[in-house]
Amino acid sequence: MFFASDNWAGVHPDISANLSRHAAGIATAYGDGDLDRAVYRRFSEIFESDVQVFFVATGTAANALSMAGLNRIGGIALCHSEAHINVDEFGAMGFYTGGARVMPVPGPLGRINPQPLDKAIQRYSRDLAPGGQPMAVTITQATEVGTVYTVDDVKAIAEVSRRHGLPLHMDGARFANAIAATGVTPAEMTWKSGVDIISFGATKNGCWMADAVVIFNQEVGKDLRLLRQRAGQTFSKARFISAQFEAYFTDDLWLRMAGHANAMAARLAETIEDAPAGRLAWLPQANEVFAILDRARAEALQAAGAKFYEWGVPLGFDGHLGDNEAIYRFVASFATTKQEIERLGQLLA
Repeated sequence: MFFASDNWAGVHPDISANLSRHAAGIATAYGDGDLDRAVYRRFSEIFESDVQVFFVATGTAANALSMAGLNRIGGIALCHSEAHINVDEFGAMGFYTGGARVMPVPGPLGRINPQPLDKAIQRYSRDLAPGGQPMAVTITQATEVGTVYTVDDVKAIAEVSRRHGLPLHMDGARFANAIAATGVTPAEMTWKSGVDIISFGATKNGCWMADAVVIFNQEVGKDLRLLRQRAGQTFSKARFISAQFEAYFTDDLWLRMAGHANAMAARLAETIEDAPAGRLAWLPQANEVFAILDRARAEALQAAGAKFYEWGVPLGFDGHLGDNEAIYRFVASFATTKQEIERLGQLLA
């Protein structure tokens, strides 16, 4: 019963097999091989646009390098107050940018509200006041609390960003889950809605280690190749990242895996909601489920082998927690099985 994180899941067999297939022989290094170029073209096909692709080791590196590519003197990135870039990356953005800062913006259940975003940007004048200057807006898709921005939501954020002359970045560590949940195309969710650059994650969704920065707007991130090199994020044997992405995109494997994870999360949510010993904190929209449990019951589940984490109360939570209750996060992955969920349901009952 492994629900701690989709990072705990292994690798899809097709991706492992493709790595083995490309393990022998000689290939041009540093992302300039035939396979690498084929994968870059595949990204462009998926996003229906001529994009630039830069492989990196982690989602944190993708976010921090994206911000470095968008940085301005005295730069300030505006994000949700509970975004990964703000609370989980140990100041990586400031390290990679040489001092840029984060300006948290509120919003219910992980999503930035356009009105507070507009007010937050207006706090800074355009004449390089000592407070700094906004450099970008970044949103997380799917969010840290399992909610999803709709296309209209993204467009509303982009409209505010554009009005203030700011590029829009998307942290897509769980982008596949958001696409599978909404049914829109990757293009519709990104550049067609005003996104300029995305941290595209695949590691959480069945890969060994495959993340990338994908640039839609060629006017931003012009120095990203140099920034990546300086940050030590340029892979010499990039073909092994490309081999993962090649299999990842073949026959829509990435969407099938994400769809399975979302379906398992929905099944898990039903199991928790039906159990007498738990209830949902809010409705899941992707592959993360947040439940309210009595602490003693949660400890009993963990003692029985269930892996999951306690979670803080997010902005916009309108439920009620009893004196001995807490919110707990359960994450489904491509590898989650019905049997795991049934076993958890038995324990909850």
